Amino acid sequence: MNPWDRRFQNETYIYGKAPNEFVVSAQKKLNLTKGKLLAVAEGEGRNAVYFAEKGLNVTVRDYAEEGLKKTRRLAGERHVQVETALADLTNASWTPEIYDAVVNVFGHIDPSGRQHMLNGIKSTIKPGGYYISEVYSKHQLPYKSGGPPKEEFLYDAGEMLEAFKGWKIIHFFTGEVTRQEGKLHNGLSHVIQIIAQKI
Repeated sequence: MNPWDRRFQNETYIYGKAPNEFVVSAQKKLNLTKGKLLAVAEGEGRNAVYFAEKGLNVTVRDYAEEGLKKTRRLAGERHVQVETALADLTNASWTPEIYDAVVNVFGHIDPSGRQHMLNGIKSTIKPGGYYISEVYSKHQLPYKSGGPPKEEFLYDAGEMLEAFKGWKIIHFFTGEVTRQEGKLHNGLSHVIQIIAQKI
């Protein structure tokens, strides 16, 4: 059993059941109410279920089967459908241009596979589609309010902008926000937010 399965195997939703605040604001800003959305490294499903409630056809790809089970349970509680797929995003295959949006909220995967994941995300978004993400920045460590304890798993703002060079940047922010998400994301945090549209 991998560490994420162990983390998710109890009944409690450790990041809560409410969607991430930035995800909510992005959905409203873009008026996303239809189309196909992929949520990567989604954990227990709180953001995926939110988008399904808004009318999107949602798929989740995550490394932890225990997280996918909780995603399906939460979808059932909210009376929506969410497709789930077990995937190691560091070496997963990606179908080109099938999603209208991809969401990545605190998807801090093994840094050796991060570029593969970002390249796959960029390829799988349709022209005109969106990448929506909030992740912890490399300045997060001293805040101790959530996220990986190793700097190499955190994101760099310049790296993020370079990854989406040539895309239309609709929103970009790096700085402090307060997050209250279950047991493990609590308090003042340093994040990177991006909404990028594929041209």
